Amino acid sequence: MRKVKYAVLPVAGFGTRMLPLSKSVPKELLPLGNRPAIHYVVEEAIAAGIKHIVLVGHAQKSAIENYFDINAELDNQLRHKGKEALADSLNWLPEDVSISVIRQGTALGLGHAVLAARPIIGAHDFAVLLPDVVLDPFSGDMSADNLAFMIDAFATDGHSQILVETVADEDVHKYGIAQLSEDHSATSDMEDQAEANASFSVAGFVEKPNLADAPSRLAVVGRYVFSHHIFDYLANTTASVGGEIQLTDAIDALISEHGVSVTTMRGDSYDAGDMRSYMQAFIYFAEQQLAQGQ
Repeated sequence: MRKVKYAVLPVAGFGTRMLPLSKSVPKELLPLGNRPAIHYVVEEAIAAGIKHIVLVGHAQKSAIENYFDINAELDNQLRHKGKEALADSLNWLPEDVSISVIRQGTALGLGHAVLAARPIIGAHDFAVLLPDVVLDPFSGDMSADNLAFMIDAFATDGHSQILVETVADEDVHKYGIAQLSEDHSATSDMEDQAEANASFSVAGFVEKPNLADAPSRLAVVGRYVFSHHIFDYLANTTASVGGEIQLTDAIDALISEHGVSVTTMRGDSYDAGDMRSYMQAFIYFAEQQLAQGQ
């Protein structure tokens, strides 16, 4: 069974949608309640069985690396003051989980960021989690279950998995939309999935279509489980829209030779890289934590 143990988190972006908040603080470290957004994403990965996390970063975002490191001086100060529990809570990564950092260099898009992790990932299959997409951690185990389901589905049939959720008609134009294979051309059943994850083969994706041209209402969420073969396609993908190497172009090539499936999401997701959505998410996370006495 091909169990995925590696995950890539692209963190090199400047977060222009979050200015001026992100001018000096990386958007991934902006708080949702009492923890930074990326904290929840890493917790999600660990809960799904990931053991090695690769941060694809930028020279000006070393604060993210520092967040996951041990601050020896702070740790000593807290323990000297008898605040053992607080010190322990800051060093929360399990001992069997490691974090590596690699620089993207020139920012040439999401596909390029994923490819930058190849020297560390090598021939291992891996997950990709976009750190500005945070799945609701207060809905039981559903946030971690999504990724765990994708990893198990990948282990079963060898098809790379992409998480999708049903969006409202008026929001279809904001997302990459899944076009299911002929075996699943009727999408109503899977669009209504709520109680359990489901995996369906996909024929491709349409980027930000008008509603009339959309093949479904199933939008890409920001969680992927890839065969290592995606690296070969990324390496041979030429820059397209915006002069960037698009991950979707490599996915289309992967579909034609190895097959790709979409997994329907359980629970809710929050876009922590958009100001309006971020503010709504902050209030929700803070309310949940206060209610739980955190």
